[in-house]
Amino acid sequence: MRLLIVEDDPVLSEGLSVGLGLSGFTADIVGSLADARAALEHSEFAGIVLDIMLPDGMGTDLLAEMRAKGNTLPVLLLTARDQVRDRVAGLDGGADDYVGKPFDLDELAARIRAMLRRQGGRATPVLRWSGLELDPAAMTASRDGCRLHLSRREFAILHALVEHPGRILSRAQLEERLYGWQEDVESNTVEVHVHHLRSKLGRDLIQTVRGLGYCVPASKGGAD
Repeated sequence: MRLLIVEDDPVLSEGLSVGLGLSGFTADIVGSLADARAALEHSEFAGIVLDIMLPDGMGTDLLAEMRAKGNTLPVLLLTARDQVRDRVAGLDGGADDYVGKPFDLDELAARIRAMLRRQGGRATPVLRWSGLELDPAAMTASRDGCRLHLSRREFAILHALVEHPGRILSRAQLEERLYGWQEDVESNTVEVHVHHLRSKLGRDLIQTVRGLGYCVPASKGGAD
């Protein structure tokens, strides 16, 4: 899943990008409110990790703007301002979670996953669909109880499709799940990963909708 990291400390933001990448996230980094507003206007994200104290203002101001416009994108405030009154103000101001610095990276990744599950209306951490089981925390997948050996990007594509059975995702949408701004995207990368997935799952699980993209068929009960 693609995240926007709004953090002006370059060392911390780079550590977040690398660390969250190991947990299966694609992170784009900006260091100011102005750049965050531009990023939100031109790109799609699953959620935001937002510092409060930024060079050109307060992250809570951006949060208030988003909520005033009806933007329900999940926001986790990550800040050194960790007094009880700060946490209460952040959560009451529309944040979905609040983590103080210093923090444990594994806990942060778990909180982000939980935040995104709530946004998607899921209570359980494991996705199940048509004999498939995907565990985003462990980045593992199995089919009918047999472990599947998937690359990080193969897992990301399968995760995106199984989250919403029946929904067609275009190549561009899948590329956004796989690559950040600084990464070069090869022209046929999604097709290659889908080909590899089909070789491991069978050709009928991932359907090509000509001219539109890819989907997994909606099954009775869907993913949970």
